Amino acid sequence: MVLGPRHHDINDGKGIVMGQDGVISLWDQTAQERPFESVTLPATVDLAIVGGGYTGLSTALHAAEAGLSAHVIEAHDIGHGGSGRNVGLVNAGVWMPPSAVLAALGPDRGPRFLRRFADGPAMVFDLIERHQIRCEATRTGTIHAAHAPAGLRDLSARWRDWAQMGEPVDLLDADAMAQKLGSRRYMGGLLDHRAGTVNPMGYARGLARAARAAGAGISTGVRVTGLEQTGAGWRVQTDAGPITARAVVLGTNAYTDTLWPGLKRSFTPIWYFQLATEPLGARIAGILPEGQGVWDTAPVMRSIRRDGAGRLIIGSMGRVHGDTTRGLSQRWAQRELARMFPALGPVCFEEAWDGQIAMTPDHLPRVHELAPSLYTPIGYNGRGITTGTIFGQAIAGLLTGRDAAALPLPITSFAPVASAPMMRRVYALGFAAQQFLRSL
Repeated sequence: MVLGPRHHDINDGKGIVMGQDGVISLWDQTAQERPFESVTLPATVDLAIVGGGYTGLSTALHAAEAGLSAHVIEAHDIGHGGSGRNVGLVNAGVWMPPSAVLAALGPDRGPRFLRRFADGPAMVFDLIERHQIRCEATRTGTIHAAHAPAGLRDLSARWRDWAQMGEPVDLLDADAMAQKLGSRRYMGGLLDHRAGTVNPMGYARGLARAARAAGAGISTGVRVTGLEQTGAGWRVQTDAGPITARAVVLGTNAYTDTLWPGLKRSFTPIWYFQLATEPLGARIAGILPEGQGVWDTAPVMRSIRRDGAGRLIIGSMGRVHGDTTRGLSQRWAQRELARMFPALGPVCFEEAWDGQIAMTPDHLPRVHELAPSLYTPIGYNGRGITTGTIFGQAIAGLLTGRDAAALPLPITSFAPVASAPMMRRVYALGFAAQQFLRSL
């Protein structure tokens, strides 16, 4: 497949403005799992799910397998939000180190939460295998790279935490890190053998296919415009007509809008951008030869991985400025690759895109019950693949009779993050400044 240079997902402050061909990312263009026809909204279901990303699709799949009639309502296409713009790292755990999770959740919830999320990659890869999802899945691990001595100390502490739990993680010194990455850019790293990579859009579409095969319905291009509580549950208003449901799940995470008042102010949205090179063939034979995905400990995080066609995909926090051939982000990516791989030489980029991440103040996700039988898991802090899959299964279990104590986290009411609007602007300015400085 030959891709032309493009830049997608420019935001004008009024919503998403797509590229002319409607492609939102490299993954949208290259996923082997293809889109499918939307179905008409039913009049009534057991469970209505708003959002066709990992959370909504996992909820639909597991609810349908448990015997519920479930229907996903997506305003755009499957994976249009964060799921189709993801880096594609299938990581265990959450943003916080295990010891911090234990301190935050206590001796009862903490170990159970860590166990569930340590097993998250295995759950994802089991679903991929069981449903034969075509998403370029690799299971050679991911690497958290130390950008400075402080980063290496942090990774050493994380390694001790996971090792005490008996988890398969290795602390890499500078030489071992250089061998895995093909660069001496980093001082060391933490290799997590539980983890891996996927084409994130392929995984989302594969979940959708599996959910439909299990009996769930999916309507795309349908926007939910209102929620009205009724005696029997909920009346879900859409621009294609109403649907009634006994329960509703909002699976919108960082792409939450004003559907439920105040919910979008319960997290701080930040942007993450990526650029993908053309396929580089033998030029990258020594770069990530085992296929791990890498992200680092820098305050403004960077990521680097390969895809199945031999492209390098590099990313960092912030928006895309410019396009694949000119502009700040393209210069940043050229400079970063030159610093990391001096022998690589100049490259051409085929795709540039960005997407949003929902960050919470304590870097832990949430499960909110917004009203009776109306739930939303939210605030994934950049761990959408495993977290969305886990929470979808958990919410489906709750709705089919499992005790709420079995959820990964206790159900809470949401509260606005007062600093979110200001911090969003601060982050945007800081990330743009970082791009500029690193592009010099």
